Amino acid sequence: MGHDRELLEALNEAVAAGRPVVLATVVATRRSVPRHAGTKMLVYPDGRQLGTIGGGEMESRVLEEAERALRDHRSRLLDYALVEPARGDPGVCGGEVQIYLEPYMPAHTILVVGGGHVGRAVVDLADWLGYRTVVVDDRPERLTESEMPNAGTRLVGDLAAVLGELEIGADTSVAVVTRSVDQDVEALPILLASPARYIGVMGSARRWKEVRTALLESGIDDADLERISAPIGIEIHAETLEEIAVSVMSEIIQALRSPGG
Repeated sequence: MGHDRELLEALNEAVAAGRPVVLATVVATRRSVPRHAGTKMLVYPDGRQLGTIGGGEMESRVLEEAERALRDHRSRLLDYALVEPARGDPGVCGGEVQIYLEPYMPAHTILVVGGGHVGRAVVDLADWLGYRTVVVDDRPERLTESEMPNAGTRLVGDLAAVLGELEIGADTSVAVVTRSVDQDVEALPILLASPARYIGVMGSARRWKEVRTALLESGIDDADLERISAPIGIEIHAETLEEIAVSVMSEIIQALRSPGG
């Protein structure tokens, strides 16, 4: 019981800190096997593990499957016979074991660049949907707790400086909803240099044309600009701030849920 408590506490710590981890649990056994049903093991992205489900070749194969689960975010049920290594079995104990792999992944991050009225509406909706939210703006008064109560992280400062220090991974979608063309031109080269899953930019077709021209003149490749969705959002004839947020988040969700997203 003490070991299970330590393992579950470690799982809770990883989830609370937003660190991905896979929980491997022996769910069923037959005849002679190394560990009993209920035995658990944690597997981290760097290959570290806490606990063991029996060691040897079987555990090595489980670790490989755990790596795949961390990549595709999918649970899987594994069945192993431990009878004849000559035919490919990962052991000779004489029994059979079934192991369930369950990846715990951090919530996808919605990075909102621009803390104006639209930015707040997007943050509010993204938070309600269960996403991790980060908002960036150069105006301290826009990112107070009272002005942006549902933001998980508020970052104030020069956009280029703040974004340059921010870790933006493939588990991040970006909504650029700034107040000017100049700020879009300042932020987008940094965002395009990241592996962000989605980048959308608010504004009219005319504004986007101006931003796009400035980016091309600054040396950004046309192929890189194809990553950007502009104007941001799905066309639902939105008028209110809340409707605009629905449009933006709908497109982000569509991008995340589409095959290969």
